[in-house]
Amino acid sequence: MIVCAGDIEQFKFATPIGVGLINSAINLTRLCIMNPPEFILFVGTAGSYGEKDIFDIIYSRAASNIEHSFFNKAGYTPLDNLVVADDVAVGKDSIILNSLIDTVSHETIVNSSNYITTSESIGKVAQKVGLSLENMEFYSVLSVAKEFNIPVGGVFVVTNYCNNSAHEDFKKNHKKAMQILEEHLINKGIK
Repeated sequence: MIVCAGDIEQFKFATPIGVGLINSAINLTRLCIMNPPEFILFVGTAGSYGEKDIFDIIYSRAASNIEHSFFNKAGYTPLDNLVVADDVAVGKDSIILNSLIDTVSHETIVNSSNYITTSESIGKVAQKVGLSLENMEFYSVLSVAKEFNIPVGGVFVVTNYCNNSAHEDFKKNHKKAMQILEEHLINKGIK
């Protein structure tokens, strides 16, 4: 099953699951209960903490849920806030995910929050702790997939850097980024 956030990030070949951590978790859980997929591939946009460039295509199978209070040493969590997908997808319909596994880096950790980072200094701290990208839904997607023991991965296109012009750059680059991502996925046979 190929999924996307929805709203302004929709693809003809992907099922929208909702924007943000909560909506995506609820809707993907519902889909997994009603019709358990053999694999889940999330496709969407992401902001870069600085290491990845605008319009880069990034594969990931690791996500975190680290809030800004952690970066400012103003909070802690008792929760496990890192999810890494299992290595193997099996079955006839998981060919797409298996074909991507060789190109997926476990080191590319996508951080998820219901807030978009607009502070370059927080972006630099995020990089220091090993985070590369920011996407609002990916942590939920990996968490749901892990709960249902479903192989999972993500493909992202970078729309902006996490700085004070993040929102303006996202709006300026979004349409082109979506076209680049869709062309990439079609060229990889994901459609």
